[in-house]
Amino acid sequence: MSRSPSFRVKTEVSPNVDSESLKQWVIAFCAIRFDLEQGQLVEECYPQGVLSHDQELEIAYSSFPDSVSQHQNRSSIHDCIFFFRICRQSFKPRIGNAIGSSHEGRKVDSSEYLYGYVFNRQRHDERLKRGGEQKSVVILSHCPYSSVFRPLLQIVGPLFFDIGKKALEHIAAYVSKWPPPVPGQVMDLPIGNATLKVSLPPALSLPLESGLPLEESAVPFLANNNNQSVLQGLFHDSDVFGSFRGLLLQLWLLWELLLIGEPMLIIAPTPPQCCEAVASLVSLVAPLLCSVDFRPYFTIHDPVFARLNSIQEGESFPPMILGVTNLFFLKALRNIPHIVSVGSPPPNSNRLPLSSRSSTGRVSGKPEGLGIQQLSLRKFSPSSLLNAVKMRRDGPLCLMTEHKEAIWSTYSATTKPDTSILNRLIDAGLSPRVEESMSVVNNEILRRHFIELTTNFLAPFSPYFRTTMPLEGSSPYTDPPSLPPFDANEFLASLSARGPGKFILKRMKSNWLDLYRRFLNGPNFMPWFQRRRAVSVQEQERLWRQARIKTDIHQLISKFSEVEIVDSFNVIERLLLKEMQVLYYFSVGLVCFFQ
Repeated sequence: MSRSPSFRVKTEVSPNVDSESLKQWVIAFCAIRFDLEQGQLVEECYPQGVLSHDQELEIAYSSFPDSVSQHQNRSSIHDCIFFFRICRQSFKPRIGNAIGSSHEGRKVDSSEYLYGYVFNRQRHDERLKRGGEQKSVVILSHCPYSSVFRPLLQIVGPLFFDIGKKALEHIAAYVSKWPPPVPGQVMDLPIGNATLKVSLPPALSLPLESGLPLEESAVPFLANNNNQSVLQGLFHDSDVFGSFRGLLLQLWLLWELLLIGEPMLIIAPTPPQCCEAVASLVSLVAPLLCSVDFRPYFTIHDPVFARLNSIQEGESFPPMILGVTNLFFLKALRNIPHIVSVGSPPPNSNRLPLSSRSSTGRVSGKPEGLGIQQLSLRKFSPSSLLNAVKMRRDGPLCLMTEHKEAIWSTYSATTKPDTSILNRLIDAGLSPRVEESMSVVNNEILRRHFIELTTNFLAPFSPYFRTTMPLEGSSPYTDPPSLPPFDANEFLASLSARGPGKFILKRMKSNWLDLYRRFLNGPNFMPWFQRRRAVSVQEQERLWRQARIKTDIHQLISKFSEVEIVDSFNVIERLLLKEMQVLYYFSVGLVCFFQ
């Protein structure tokens, strides 16, 4: 990876950084060095003093590939980009059920999680100890905006290795001049003499700790770019096809596991591959808000690991998606119920790849024939059959000797693979240039399908978000009617009677109601449902407020009796006090935001 040759910065000019504006996008830029004697060290952090010592240590541990996943060839320089997500222990945890119109959570550093976007460089030099060195440039943010920070890393990473810490200051100055992020929109972000054109995910798909007001959560899911509807969601730029090319028939199983919040271990040979797979998996459930704790790149140094490692046999595993490269996790987290192996080992790696990429490699604890299904991109071969039998016998520990793309799970999926979608995918063969362009087409096909699948799955809940307006000729000076109350048992009984719709019935087995029951009991349902309800309540209040503004009060009260006029006066007075209270809280929120 290299910086664009046209990009230039004026290093002789002292940068002017607006720290408050910078925090809207970035918490800090860090340069981290791997020291043979002291381990990972944060050499530079800009702005200074924004991270505690414990946070610096955790960030440093997450910013380097595990030794088993490091590039093994003898090239002079190897660069890679990946990202991680860690819990910010020193900040208040999010309140998952908090819903209202207050803006008190707007402050940008109030998120529970921290995202680190890493540009790692490994340099081979026989004159150095161990024959080389490695450093990482890290962008820390409260935002999961991979579409912004990946291209930014391709600029700031190589620039840092060219001019040193001045690169961090100058890039920070450019970022601080960006306008505030607008979820769900396409934005042009100037950086030097270049411009990043990026699409931000819609607010409804962002994690709850993002602290967005509900008005921004109501941004449509479809953004318009050059008169074309661009499907968006969290990590909408991830490479679904490339990450799961060897497991395409199992994408519907993975979608279902994430939908109901089942814990999964995603293992890959390198950090870029495992974090891309986790991001792709999260993107599959758009437009559903993903409330599962996902870790694109997880290491043994994460404080959560000690708790996970202490889980005893028979205890339930928390709903998490862990992306790892260290094979030690196969033994340490043996209680995790679903293991997915993706990616290909780097050249000259000690881990051998499986010869055939096309095997879906599903092996389960339940007898399902030989536990293997073939994708039509390649023909069946005896070697793939033998590999499937061996994987079933050895389990995921077979990855200790050779890498293969496979899924180990005892879960029986309700959703059937859509072969018509798979038949539309293009096999680019062995040409890397053609394969990259075809991946764009394949990703769009897959993402559109799963957005449609998720949207239709969630459609039966739409009556609970339906807003109403005052009837023509009626008085708007009353409280809007409440949204229909939700009861899980009544919902399931009603859904069982009327069905989920033709789209879902065609693509799911007869036990589709069990999937809805698992979804209702999982970690994704209530946060998504409550946020959607809150947005609907606010939208209904807005509609009634508009109706009051348009109403001719003199004409309306001319039809009222004296008692009705007095009642209306009391209602108007109460509504005005309510509006004044909302305005007060909004003002307090603005003051907190700019402090």
